[in-house]
Amino acid sequence: QVQLEESGGGLVQAGGSLRLSCTASGRTFRRYAVGWFRRVPGKEREFVAGISSNGAITNYADSVKGRFTISRDNAKNTVDLQMNSLKTEDTAVYYCAASLVSIQRPDYWGQGTQVTVSS
Repeated sequence: QVQLEESGGGLVQAGGSLRLSCTASGRTFRRYAVGWFRRVPGKEREFVAGISSNGAITNYADSVKGRFTISRDNAKNTVDLQMNSLKTEDTAVYYCAASLVSIQRPDYWGQGTQVTVSS
């Protein structure tokens, strides 16, 4: 089993940057694909970015492609999301998730961290 905890959220002005971190417990973390999702109240959860267990494959939502970068360090049990050129529409609660099969079908979720982008 894996436990996930996000950090790094906060308030930033449009055009600025934030770096989110997902720290996982469990020795099997390296076997999991990990991704970031975000949700705004009243709207559906949105996939943001994902990375394969070995870091060889990454995927991004079209809305963040070219602005966000996902990375992982299996030795440290961490996955980061570097967010640049932030837009007000990026405002959401960001969740880290992990899956043994597909990041689109997560097995574990973190509690979330708030990202607010001001205009």
